Amino acid sequence: MEDNWKGIKEALTSTCQEVLSRKKHRHKEWISIETLYRIQERTNKKATINNFPTRAEKVKTQVEYTSK
Repeated sequence: MEDNWKGIKEALTSTCQEVLSRKKHRHKEWISIETLYRIQERTNKKATINNFPTRAEKVKTQVEYTSK
């Protein structure tokens, strides 16, 4: 009796796994590598704006910063 039950249980579980298997999802990345690169580029531009000692130089680079 015990052997029959094990055989039935194995057959049932293997059939269910084949028929009702979980769907395999490929999740997209939340932020792409290109977006991270653009964020870093913009951060660097902002840092250069803040490092300029004169207002004229800041305005000149800020135009470039805001144009993109």
